Amino acid sequence: MLPTVNIFSGRASLYLAKKIAYSYGQKLGEITVTEFSDKEFQPSFEENIRGHEIFIVQSTFAPTDNLFELLMLIDAAKRASAKNIVAVIPYFGYARQDRKDQPRVSIASKLVANLLTAAGVHRIITIDLHADQIQGFFDVPVDHLYASSIFVPYIKNLNLPNLVMASPDTGGTRRAAAYAKMLNCGFVICYKQRIKPNEIDYMGLIGDVKGKDVILVDDILDTGNTITRAAALIVEEGAKSVRGFCTHPLFTRQAYEKIENSAFTEVVVTDTIPLRKQSAKIKVLTTAHLLAEVISRVHNFESISSLFKF
Repeated sequence: MLPTVNIFSGRASLYLAKKIAYSYGQKLGEITVTEFSDKEFQPSFEENIRGHEIFIVQSTFAPTDNLFELLMLIDAAKRASAKNIVAVIPYFGYARQDRKDQPRVSIASKLVANLLTAAGVHRIITIDLHADQIQGFFDVPVDHLYASSIFVPYIKNLNLPNLVMASPDTGGTRRAAAYAKMLNCGFVICYKQRIKPNEIDYMGLIGDVKGKDVILVDDILDTGNTITRAAALIVEEGAKSVRGFCTHPLFTRQAYEKIENSAFTEVVVTDTIPLRKQSAKIKVLTTAHLLAEVISRVHNFESISSLFKF
């Protein structure tokens, strides 16, 4: 007999967890978070979870309290004798710190993996890691999902006659190539040189976009500097239209204003991170149905990779 499934959420992803639970067909589990006067907090499960399979939804974007709350919920579930504890982390924070690229720095994504394992997690479900190799930082199973299962059908419905995929930088070449293969079209690459983090000195384009409907695809939209500059360059090179598809909408600094004033027809993102404000150019596609389906398949020991075969 399979253990009972319970879906819970940290405060940062409550908006998404409610949709996941609804799509799964059950009520979201009850959690109470007590806050003390010094800003310390204590989450607690308000129902019996002994012997149950627990799915805890929480993206780990800033502030770090979101990550620590997830760790505390995992620890609480372990101490409450949950049978299996699965962390559903739609956006895995600190993923950009996946290697030692300069002296005397932390590999933060490895540290986060260690913390989650030490807390007692049995499995991780996440979407579009910044680097695939982060899965190797864990000693527990990782179900790495792809937003392409949400984006590709949307792109197909656009019926763009001269579609070309594009990467805003050389680091995203593999992603753009994968989308191009799924959509049976070509792809181009923007390349950049940075003065320092979040500041671009020069950007060029490899490939032809003249008269094309171009889609820029990336995993994270942070300050918006790179992708809006790439969009401007693509239009300057003669593209008919340009759209952006980004999984995780961090939208820091003046990102909203940059998108509004950009060459983009639209920017499509997912709800792994909640938007702080609305924009006529930004469209949000939900990950709730995908995550609910994966939760069901994990529980029933069914294939997950089959969801991403086009």
